[in-house]
Amino acid sequence: MNQETMTEYSMEQLTEEREREKYKKSFFSSLKSTIYMLITVAAVAVLIAVLVMPVLQIYGNSMSPALTEGNIVLSVKGSKFKTGDVIAFYYNNKILVKRVIAQPGEWVNIDQDGTVYVNSAAIDEPYISEKAFGECDLKLPYQVPESRIFVMGDHRSVSIDSRNTSIGCVAEEQIVGKVVFRVWPITSFGPVH
Repeated sequence: MNQETMTEYSMEQLTEEREREKYKKSFFSSLKSTIYMLITVAAVAVLIAVLVMPVLQIYGNSMSPALTEGNIVLSVKGSKFKTGDVIAFYYNNKILVKRVIAQPGEWVNIDQDGTVYVNSAAIDEPYISEKAFGECDLKLPYQVPESRIFVMGDHRSVSIDSRNTSIGCVAEEQIVGKVVFRVWPITSFGPVH
């Protein structure tokens, strides 16, 4: 090989090596930025899930038929709830899910057959399959204290809720949010009523 061919060959190798190094730098730079982006998106998703839309799994059947054990639901943070809304709240390091029945200052009464009255008017409850007096140790009629919400499960015969002094009415600071959407099982995917 002559000197000129060797120099030419070395220049080609150098050029190829330089291109390979540029590609490696570009590849690792892209990989690094992709990983940072994925971490950022995951962190934002976690913050949204914790702070704005907590994801909850239902345990037990106190809310059947509307919600059954194993359902996974989304809740939305907020403080304005109306009768019939399903809310999640903290109780003894657990999260319970029940339905709003009465607001602060309202009077609740329950007949022996399970009909619920708020301010002397029977409330319409299309979400329950059977009425029951349940485990009630309150002196009825009962006035809901200020800054509290009276809640009941839909499966009245088994639900332990505001009718029982062990749970009582829910304070605003206990509330996780309003349960608005079921994401699992797929066959029941949709809004929670």
